[in-house]
Amino acid sequence: GSPPQDRRARRPSRGRPRSGAGMAFDVVAVLCGAAILAPGLWVMSELQEPFRTAAGYRAAIGLLGFVMSYTLIPTIAKYTLKANMFGKDLGKRFIPAMRDTPVPEALGIVPAIGFLCCIICAQWAFAKDDLEMMVTFNSALISVCFMVLLGFMDDVLDLPWRAKLALPLVATFPLLCTYSGSTSIVVPKPLRVLLYSAGSNTLTPVGQLLDALVVVDIEAQGAILELGPFYLAYMCCMAIFCTNAINIYAGINGLEAGQSFVIGCFIMLYCALQLSLDSEDHHHYMFALTLILPFVGNTLGLLAYNWYPSTVFVGDTFCYFAGMTFAVVGIHGHFTKPLWLFFLPQLANFFYSIPQLFKLVPCPRHRLPRVDEASGLMVPSGFECKAGQYRFWKAILLLPSDATEMPNFTVINWALRVLGPLSERDLCMALMVLQVVTCAAGLVLRFYAGGHFFDG
Repeated sequence: GSPPQDRRARRPSRGRPRSGAGMAFDVVAVLCGAAILAPGLWVMSELQEPFRTAAGYRAAIGLLGFVMSYTLIPTIAKYTLKANMFGKDLGKRFIPAMRDTPVPEALGIVPAIGFLCCIICAQWAFAKDDLEMMVTFNSALISVCFMVLLGFMDDVLDLPWRAKLALPLVATFPLLCTYSGSTSIVVPKPLRVLLYSAGSNTLTPVGQLLDALVVVDIEAQGAILELGPFYLAYMCCMAIFCTNAINIYAGINGLEAGQSFVIGCFIMLYCALQLSLDSEDHHHYMFALTLILPFVGNTLGLLAYNWYPSTVFVGDTFCYFAGMTFAVVGIHGHFTKPLWLFFLPQLANFFYSIPQLFKLVPCPRHRLPRVDEASGLMVPSGFECKAGQYRFWKAILLLPSDATEMPNFTVINWALRVLGPLSERDLCMALMVLQVVTCAAGLVLRFYAGGHFFDG
């Protein structure tokens, strides 16, 4: 069966499209976006030399990316309309002025190409005399370009789900071939007693069992596990998750680009803080800034048109491009563990969606919220079932066992169940607040609570 496609349905029309890409100005959204972007830029401006100047050059390339996407999207939107690549916004079907308006599809190709152009410029500016850095840039470009191609093919051809799982795995191979970091992990302090006995100076039975699969460092008293190829497999899994996580946490105006913008801003802030605190691994964090600043700039250019009411759809192209960019930044920046802390809503959405993703309950092709015709507000969508069916899942959702309809298992629908009916804009704003709060909490955990669980 087909997997959930939590975006707008694209329904090609034979009639002449009547709209292009415009932009609705939302003062509150603009101020919130500036507030999210400001901390990272401020920390970069306070860095010591030569980091401040280096970060400034990269910020300038990010600004160039914003200008490229912001100016090119209206032009490219006209071409996608001519090619019949447009859809009808299902969230506007009860708004007479908008329900029949064709919206250009797959405009994520513009920030993706803008990002690739920015990174090629950065490669020429910062790595032309450094062969090792040149190889790292090339691996990043190949992986991201591969996923942009996959996303655009999906927008045009509607690829099967198995291809969307297998091809991101192939896209990670250039990253793994050029990965130069450690393949070991630090065991949290509370768990070390399970692996190592300080009294006898030997591994515990659990430690011995684990040592048969990986290397438990006895000299470090069980604090370090050398995972070897298992760590490379972990990075593959992370890349596959990132490329699909945004794709299934979508379906309303501004959500895909908005969550990516927030995550990008917090990655930028994290790298800047690391550069301000310790310069030991500065080249890894500076490389991460080199990638994430152009990404934030290009995504902001797209978000200006994708925010409610959206005049362009981002398509699978942007979702896969954004996810692989985050994976590349985390892998080459050597901070895959902190990266998970910025994906808490996406992780929650994935685990919450498992009953439908693994067909334990029916999974409609589109799980976006439905619009109440009377009020025009969004309410949870769902699927019909028989009374007494799926008792276990109904109990988890606090539904009566004789309920004949169950809500779709997404964080978006969960938010509507908690907050009540909302307009599409207000729903997206609430989800952005959730993303900001969880990313901020992740940052606090990394810098202030990490010392309680890890050394240093």
